[in-house]
Order: sequence, then structure tokens, then C-alpha cells
Amino acid sequence: MAYKSGFFSLIGCPNVGKSTLINALVGQKISIVTDRAQTTRNRITGVLTRDEYQMIFLDTPGMTTPKNKLGEYMQKTAADSLADVEAILFLVDARKGVGERDRQIMERLKLAKCPVLVLLNKCDIATKLQADEAEEDLRAAGFSEIHRISAFKGTGLSELEALLVGYLTEGPQYFPPDMVTDQPERLICAEMIREKALELLKDEVPHGIGVSMDKMQLRPDGQIMDCYATILCERDSHKGIIIGRGGSMLKRIGSAARADMEWLLGVRVNLQLWVKIKDDWRNRQSVLNELGYEG
Repeated sequence: MAYKSGFFSLIGCPNVGKSTLINALVGQKISIVTDRAQTTRNRITGVLTRDEYQMIFLDTPGMTTPKNKLGEYMQKTAADSLADVEAILFLVDARKGVGERDRQIMERLKLAKCPVLVLLNKCDIATKLQADEAEEDLRAAGFSEIHRISAFKGTGLSELEALLVGYLTEGPQYFPPDMVTDQPERLICAEMIREKALELLKDEVPHGIGVSMDKMQLRPDGQIMDCYATILCERDSHKGIIIGRGGSMLKRIGSAARADMEWLLGVRVNLQLWVKIKDDWRNRQSVLNELGYEG
């Protein structure tokens, strides 16, 4: 039997569960997850490999209206992911239903040249009535392939994988069997730090933070990875909040991130964090390039 492979884009509003879904599909945390909208900034590639086939998932930033160069980059990344794929997986929050942002995405999806599958996500926390109403709205808008899932609980994901096999075509194994993402460890670790900062800071500091992984070096004995990272913020007041009294918040961020990094890297991690102010960095292309958001 010939080997099969294919690409799938995940698209949807911010905080609809795209990153949670891609992590669940590949069986490993490669894309950060928080309850804050616009968590994902880059296009993260997730790879699911079986003996007979390989699926490559493109986790994109949530579609919204850009307010700066970073936002423009994120929206271009999302739009570009709609081309040259076997199918688009359009995620909708079953609990919130079809909102205005969803309808804007639906208009854009009408131009898609490939099949669009709707995944009604978060069915574990939505009522049956909420899910039924959302599905009714989607069918009225012309979508026929609608599947109810819970990315968080894993409900319906084995059925989804079986369904997606039907969209694969004869092709090569693009990535080695043990590879679950094309993202470098340096970027994933930086994103893990940003995830913990977003979780712990809540609404005190807006999305104006970025993380630069300045250096990662394994010690000669192979037992400890020394990691040096800088958290960027846009205001002096934000720097004080991120550091916290006596450095308490920065220690909490570092401790939480270190646990995830050690799980990913398989060695103990010595994480050193600094906080630096860079005014309006989200509009400075040179800084965006340093953080991996290529123009």
C-alpha cells in the first residue's frame, strides 16, 4: 500500500482551542495554551505520523483585526495557511456559538479552494442546546461537514483522525517519524516562558510582552541545560509587575516554565530570566525578526 500524507490548516477566532487541538492530535505540547486570546503568534507545524500516513497540521494565530506590525504579521500568517492544503479545519466554540468574528472568517472561507470541515469545539462545557444552535447556524451558512469535539478532553479526536485519512493523497513522509514539530527547541522554550507569564500576570500586563531565548547550552556532563532568556515589555510599569516585589513574580514565571522545559528537553534546566523595556516593540520589525516573527 502506498504511503499517504497531507496538510491541514486550523483556523478560527482567538481562544477557540486551536493550540489545544494540535497538541492533542500530535500527543505532545508544541503550541502554548492559555485562556488569553491571541496566544499563538507564529504558524506552528504539528506532525502526526503513523505507519501508513503522515498528517501535518498548521496551527495559526486567531483571526482578528491587526493593530500593529505584529498583528499584521499574525493575520498574514493565518491567511497564508489557507493555501495549498488538503482541507481547512474551521474551529467554532460550541458554547459561544457563531459570532460576528466567526461570520467574517466564514466569508473568507467561501473563497477556499479546498474542503472546509467545521469542528464544533468545547462540547464538553457547552450545553446540548448551545451546540445544537451553533450547528444549526453553521448549516444555514452552507457548511455540511460539522463534527463535535472536545480538544481538551480528547472527545471525538480518534474519529476526526480517521476522517482526515480520507483526505490524504499518495505522498512522501515529510518529517522523520519521531518529529512532532518543525519548530526549534529554542522557540518552543521561549513560548513556554511567554505562556507562563500570560497565565500568572492575568490582566495586569497586556499582550505587549515577548520572550527572546538568548542562549541555550548543554553542560559538558549532559545533565543540565543552561537557558538565558529576556522578557520584553513596553512600559516601565509593566517591568515592575513582571518582576514583582523582590523578584517574586519573575521567580514564579521561571519556576513554572522550567518544569515544562525540562519535560520537553529531557534534562534539568537552569533558567535565568531578565526583563527589558523596548518601547513599541510590536511595531519594530527588527525586534519582531529577533523573536522569530519574520516580515
